[in-house]
Amino acid sequence: MSKGKDIRIRIILECTSCVRNGVNKESPGISRYITQKNRNNTSSRLELRKFCHYCHRHTVHEEIKK
Repeated sequence: MSKGKDIRIRIILECTSCVRNGVNKESPGISRYITQKNRNNTSSRLELRKFCHYCHRHTVHEEIKK
């Protein structure tokens, strides 16, 4: 099976509040999660509320391009 025809694809979720505010000098980076989604069921970009280890609270994480 070729990679282009896979139904389940791997995506990266990135914290939106870390990106908007810029990375603080105290924080070492931006929170990212790796997960999978079904291409047929969710064709739009995925947004989930996840815990950000740098903001120390639950924030919205959006799908980013690879």
